[in-house]
Formats: sequence, structure tokens, C-alpha cells
Amino acid sequence: MSFEFEIIKTQGRARAGIVHTPHGDIPTPVFAPVGTQATVKAVPPRDLHELKASLILANTYHLHLRPTSELVREMGGLHPFMQWPGPILTDSGGFQVFSLAEINKIDDDGVTFRSHLDGSKHRLTPERSMSIQENLGADIIMCFDECPTPKDRAVVERAVGRTTQWARRCREAHSSDEKQALFGIIQGGIFEDLREQSARELSALDFPGYAIGGLAVGESKAEMYAALSVTEPMIAPEKPRYLMGVGEPDDLAQAVQMGVDIFDCVIPTRLARHGAAFSRSGRINMRNVIHAKDPSAVDPGCDCYCCQNFTRAYIRHLLKADEILGAYLLSIHNIRFLIRHMEMMRQAIIDGDLKAYADDFLNQYLRLEKV
Repeated sequence: MSFEFEIIKTQGRARAGIVHTPHGDIPTPVFAPVGTQATVKAVPPRDLHELKASLILANTYHLHLRPTSELVREMGGLHPFMQWPGPILTDSGGFQVFSLAEINKIDDDGVTFRSHLDGSKHRLTPERSMSIQENLGADIIMCFDECPTPKDRAVVERAVGRTTQWARRCREAHSSDEKQALFGIIQGGIFEDLREQSARELSALDFPGYAIGGLAVGESKAEMYAALSVTEPMIAPEKPRYLMGVGEPDDLAQAVQMGVDIFDCVIPTRLARHGAAFSRSGRINMRNVIHAKDPSAVDPGCDCYCCQNFTRAYIRHLLKADEILGAYLLSIHNIRFLIRHMEMMRQAIIDGDLKAYADDFLNQYLRLEKV
């Protein structure tokens, strides 16, 4: 099956839909756990299936450096390589090139950089990004973009121009949207006119979907929401909208109401490794002594394996003892929490009561942290 986006129901700007891909359907709105190096940290694909994940993200930059996209291609592509049969999305490598690597040169043709792993020198261009992502074989791939700091207008303006030029070259280099749907990435930082310019220029290229990039990288939540409110109406309503790198539960609730369909973020597993858990009442520090004798679940309303079987007292014990099982159990809880949050918002859109759900969720979640 080729790529197709089907809208089932709308409520205001929010949409419940289905993204059809060659490796299965993605009900939207959806949160995608991040498998940077072809693995969601400490969580096997078997568990991701049980958590009802329908989309996984992998990283072009990291897989290009190790083990190389050519090796992944030889192993049959990402799906058999990581034993994940469902849809996969790969980013372009742009964000990591600008945030992790030692940049040697940025020009209109591409970026020359040194690997954060061993200092080896590499060149990434729009055409090379397309080649790497085609080797990886994901269902949804991204145009190579320049991801600048969001508040420096001169830098952002140059990045918008390059991102449009590079998107045109990616479009020309990309073989087919039948097997891999190529999304354009809208940049513009916090500047409304630059967001509008980027969205307008990329819309003219008629990509099958659009990502909103350059947010959640240092600006305030208010600035992020303002930029999003300008960008979303500029995207054709029949195209899926992907907000890159955003995964805080309150941000998901706000952005779904603003019309975003797809999200990804490393936050659920990263927080778990630091002993933090999501709950309807806010973020919980599971290392705190208050949990030492608590027989309740991390989140009593959660249906994940962690919450259905283990107590806060046990989870705290694991964390204090530096047992990796603690991080694993919190990882599956945090991932399930976000996926379940999206499931409930999707159903609320279908039922016509998204605002009531979102208001209730935000009223509980944004209380001051108690523990």
C-alpha cells in the first residue's frame, strides 16, 4: 500500500485520522517513541507492540555514522534489522548535524562536519540525506534542513532560504512517494513572517506531509505555541502535520487542539533513566523517600505492565540500587502514558469532546508537583 492520509473526524482544528503506509496504519494523533540508533532505549519491539506503539522514529545522522546506512540496506533495511514490522519514520540528520557534530563548513550545497564519535570528516547534502534514508528504508522520511537557533533573526532567515533550496533538491533526488513519503520541514524560528514564508515556499512543492521543525529548542512554551498557531493554518488541511521533537504531555494536549497529527520525543525514556514518571497529576520523582513504603502503582490509572504489577516502593528500591530494571519499567510506563494520552485525545475528537478532555487533563497535570 502506498502512503495516504485519511481524516476520520475533526473538531475545531484538531483531527482524528489514519496514515496508511506500506508497513501498516498509523491512527492519529500519534506519539512516536524515538529509536535513535535503531532501538528505543531498553525497550524491545515486543514491548512496543504491547504498548500499542504504531510508529517508531530512527535517526539518519546516527545510523549514517554507525553502523552505516549501507550495512542496514544489506541487512534488508531498518524493519528487519531492528525487528520492528510497523511504520518507521527517519529524520533528515539536519538537527543532529547542527547540534552534535563539530561543524566545519555550512554552504548552500550542504554541511561539512566532524563526527561526535571519532572526529572523522563527513559531508551531508540534500542528495546524500535522501540516499541514506532510502538505504534505511523508512516509511516516512524528511527533507534535509538547516535547524538554527530559534531567536537569531539573521541566522533563521538564512536557514529558511537554505531549507527551501534543499527541499527542492530533496524532491528531485527522492525516487518515489509510493514506498517512502517525503515530508518537507518548515523552519522560521519564533518569527511569524519567516514561518509563513517557509510554509508558503514548501507548500508549493506539494509534499505528501509537512513537519514543523525548529521548535522546542530553547524558546518558551508561549513562543512555541505562537509559532505553531501561525504555521499550522498555512499547511493544506489534507496533509498530515508533524511537530518534531515535542513530547511533554501538556504540549501534546495543546498542539493536538491546534491541528498537529504526529509527534516524537526522547523524553519518556530519558526521564525514566533519571527516575521520573509521568502521571495525570504531573511528573513524579520516583527516587523521593515518600515512595519508600508506598504500595500503590506509579500511576493507578495506567494499564501498562509496570503499573499493573509493581509498587512505587519496589520501583524506588530498584532506582536506589541502580538496577536497570527500574529504568526499563519506568520507560515502558512513560511510553504507554503518552500513547494512551494520544489514544484518549483521538477518541475525544471522534466523540466531539476534545476540549473537555484537554481542559481536564491540563488542570490536573499543570498543578504544582507534589512529590
